[in-house]
Amino acid sequence: MKKQIILFFLAVFTFSCASSDYKETEILVVGGGASGVSAAIQAARLGADVVIIEKTEWLGGMLTSAGVSAIDGNHKMPSGIWGEFRQKLYDHYGGPEAVFTGWVSNTQFEPHIGNRFLTEMVEAYPNIKVIRGYNLHNAYKTKNKLNKASFINDSGNIMTYKASVFIDGTEYGDLLAKAGAEYSIQMETSAQTGEESAPDEAHPYVQDLTYVAILKDYGEDADMTIPKPDGYNPTPFDCMCRQVCSTGDESLIECDNMLDYGKLPNDKYMINWPNKGNDFYAEILKKDYETREQILQDAKNFTLSWVYFMQTEGGYKNLGLADDEFPTEDQLALIPYIRESRRVVGVDRLFLYDILNPYEIEERPVYKTGIAVGDYPVDHHRKKNPVPKQIEFPKIPSYNVPYGSLIPKDIDGLIVAEKSISVSNVTNGTTRLQPVVLQLGQAAGAAAAHSVKAGIEPRNVDVRELQQTLLDANMWLMPYMDVTPDDWAFQSVQKVGLSGIMKGEGIPVAWANETRFHPDRTVSKEEFKEILDRLGVYSEVTFPNQVLGSNVTDVLGSAVGNVDFQSNEFSPLWDEGNFDPDKLITRKELAFLIDKTLSPFEKNPVTIGFPNPKLSN
Repeated sequence: MKKQIILFFLAVFTFSCASSDYKETEILVVGGGASGVSAAIQAARLGADVVIIEKTEWLGGMLTSAGVSAIDGNHKMPSGIWGEFRQKLYDHYGGPEAVFTGWVSNTQFEPHIGNRFLTEMVEAYPNIKVIRGYNLHNAYKTKNKLNKASFINDSGNIMTYKASVFIDGTEYGDLLAKAGAEYSIQMETSAQTGEESAPDEAHPYVQDLTYVAILKDYGEDADMTIPKPDGYNPTPFDCMCRQVCSTGDESLIECDNMLDYGKLPNDKYMINWPNKGNDFYAEILKKDYETREQILQDAKNFTLSWVYFMQTEGGYKNLGLADDEFPTEDQLALIPYIRESRRVVGVDRLFLYDILNPYEIEERPVYKTGIAVGDYPVDHHRKKNPVPKQIEFPKIPSYNVPYGSLIPKDIDGLIVAEKSISVSNVTNGTTRLQPVVLQLGQAAGAAAAHSVKAGIEPRNVDVRELQQTLLDANMWLMPYMDVTPDDWAFQSVQKVGLSGIMKGEGIPVAWANETRFHPDRTVSKEEFKEILDRLGVYSEVTFPNQVLGSNVTDVLGSAVGNVDFQSNEFSPLWDEGNFDPDKLITRKELAFLIDKTLSPFEKNPVTIGFPNPKLSN
């Protein structure tokens, strides 16, 4: 009996020790993809201790490990870390023209080069630790707060980390699911979202994924034909381009031009072709890791079949799998390109109408809490779905993403980034692109650092303080592509925009949509009065039809009292040599004066969690 009691207490003691056997950090980033890397860098810059847990050898996710090294969107808004990364590519290859190698993107690069730069950026910070080779195993909460997560490697070793804040940077939204956050994975109906573009009936399929291959030109005399893939079937690839079309359709794109779609530097080609190409449907979001890998073997085989088809039917035997790109046995990308993951139900959810006209619903100005910008159109890949569904999406302007989209509705201690933010299925078609995802990560990292420093939950972070941090990091928060961070009035323009005091004009423009602030346009009397109304400033001053600089300084001086417009605070205005009190005032000058005198950004705080009358029924 004594022996049994001793064994019992020994077991309890052992369990107690094991349960407390964990490592600690301030911020734990699960997934070293595009969002995860930028989150870690930004948090580290703010002094936080960060750990990244990543399964693969590489950092960068879809930018690098998935091989999607042709940037979609934000060419004119290189915001934050996205702009820093692009500049490294420019410096390495020799400028913007050197990376404008294919017609799908302004910026294309070799994946291994992208991994090198992102790794160097992370390694520059001693307060970032990267742990590779582990998958998420489980997540642990106290009540509704996530406080620990465990990870497992291929040998079955389990590692547990405790953190103040977790960031979900996974490709599938695995952490949010393990934490018990509510999420959606299907195309909602228009009745559910209030979006006219959404279907009448639910479409329970995510977008197609792609297993990318990088081909390399080995010279016209080379024969790089791969072994015939198991179960090879040429039918899906028939008529992907003119020279391999059995019907002789002369309207199709020529095969050389098709390959140039994703041409990379150094005579390489990214194979991520959507039309009878290597897109692949797979239902893997809710599957375990082993099942996912089994399913993804079919996706790999499909891409290899595409390569074999072009080498044999198309005559491109000189193009072979690049032997100097991915550290994989099959020479394919390390991971698939996942276009759509679990989408968390957040404090706020971004819908298409929030993008089409951010000012339309007065009680729902989600743009005021913006933390990232995008300009890519809504683009879905669904041709390989079990029930293919093509939808005519409206043209959109550029837009911003609200902070509330990163915060789960009911789970504390967690910030969601990558492609798992709170957006509708339709809207995911534009927020999923690389530059946006990099920015989402940067915002998540900044928010996590603010949360740790203040000892508060991420949902309670001061939005204006967060936005100021991001502005100081040269991020656009309002998508005004015509006022860049090197402009003396950039932050003022951003702040009056985020305050709703001065508004921009959204302009759909093909694959690079715009919102213009019109900084050099002069201000009319009607416009100035509207702006004063929004500011709550009453003035008896009468103006001519066009407003002079002196009219503005008179009104603002009266509203604030005893303003010295010659002080150092206003020196950027005078230093530019453009402002003349006796001349017509421009929108940029007005934005600067409003910001410096009335401070509407700082004096009008915003909180996340906006009502949505379109969902009231």
